[in-house]
Amino acid sequence: MSLDTNSGEPRVNLPVRPPAPAPTTSPLIARLVDSFGATWVDQTTIDAWAAEGGDRVVLFAGDPVRFPEGLDVAVVLPELQKSFPGRFRIGVVQRQLEEALARRYGSQRWPTLMFLRDGAYVTTVSGMHDWSVYLERFEQALNSPTSRAPTIGIPVVSVSAADAGCP
Repeated sequence: MSLDTNSGEPRVNLPVRPPAPAPTTSPLIARLVDSFGATWVDQTTIDAWAAEGGDRVVLFAGDPVRFPEGLDVAVVLPELQKSFPGRFRIGVVQRQLEEALARRYGSQRWPTLMFLRDGAYVTTVSGMHDWSVYLERFEQALNSPTSRAPTIGIPVVSVSAADAGCP
């Protein structure tokens, strides 16, 4: 700190600190990992985590400014886990990694809960819902068979040489 007296009035110059950077993860999202046993997942870890077996639910909360209901979903998710005891584990994707991972699974809505089973895609539940709707959709998702993720593109089908060609 210095005292500037050249201008006729005493002036105190305090050190200027840049503003603190905005946290990359909301405390409500981090709380899932810190307090409810959720696992951080990303492009490099999701396959191994999902392959550990059983049902998994991955939260894609989205930008909290554009999609504030993503934080609501983060608060409701542990309550849903309590309503289906032992039925699923929770995975959380950090905000800055969501876009790429969501694209991989064909998810285009925010917030989204993506269901995986034994490493395979099942379905998604997008948006914030009333409690009874959540219970119904979770029940359906946890009892649905695995399926192909709705990614962009046409599935590649192998054709044997005997079937190749036109009749």
